[in-house]
Amino acid sequence: MNSTKFRKQLVSFLVITLASGIYALGFVWCYEPNDIAFGGITGVAQIINHFIPVAPVGVTVIILNIPLFLLGWKLLGGKMLLGSLYAMFISSIFIDILTPLWDWTPMNPMLACIFGGLTMGLSLGLIFQQGSTTGGTDLAARLLKLKLSWLPMGKLLMAVDLVVIVLVALAFQALDTMLYGLVALYISSIAMDGVLYGLDNAKVAYIISDHNQEISRAIVQDLDRGVTILHGQGAYTGADKQVLMCAFKQREIASIKNLVKEIDPVAFLIVCPAHEVLGEGFRDYKKDDL
Repeated sequence: MNSTKFRKQLVSFLVITLASGIYALGFVWCYEPNDIAFGGITGVAQIINHFIPVAPVGVTVIILNIPLFLLGWKLLGGKMLLGSLYAMFISSIFIDILTPLWDWTPMNPMLACIFGGLTMGLSLGLIFQQGSTTGGTDLAARLLKLKLSWLPMGKLLMAVDLVVIVLVALAFQALDTMLYGLVALYISSIAMDGVLYGLDNAKVAYIISDHNQEISRAIVQDLDRGVTILHGQGAYTGADKQVLMCAFKQREIASIKNLVKEIDPVAFLIVCPAHEVLGEGFRDYKKDDL
């Protein structure tokens, strides 16, 4: 293994370690003391233990994770399996370390939902970025992503955990626990998608003007953004039109609008959100990208 690859893997495991610490903090600080439904494989294990008391929660979690990890190893590869095993192990260690360090007393339930959801979403997003999971429903969502590649990871995980949280509420007849869990789960999914996709937030502008050459030249020279010329036709007049298409970062939206309107105050400008932009000046494509 060359030094560059070793450093890359070392950084990846350091990020997973940090994210696992954040994950554990969210659990012991927000979820556990406030009885917020957590979902996941742990929730499934709690349900099984409720109906079959001789099945310990910890052992059940391990047994339920075995087929998921075997499937993950087959479909996602050994690197993902190793990283996921490490994340599951180190997050459990952090939970055991943090629990006795402080008196984690209950707080306002809504605050617990907000900050618990944010910490969980942030930590899981960082772990997913490294090609790993914490096992359980995280791994199940990652496997579903192979078939449902068009869905964001946060929404996939929310769908899987939603089923578990509802089942936990039905098993234990705890409506408040479920409702708070749903709020935290929604916030977590938004935070996770923000980590995975938010930094790549981009916009696409479509510009129709009689000063297309000046506008495209200014965008290329002043903003260092590429412009594509599309050919269109006005439906009412039948006149041929050129449409300028330009992808740019969220922070550049004001500069684009000002530049266009300075050159042509009556230009027709449409700005649309772009979920992902891959290519020069934006994010590179990676195989098995989330």
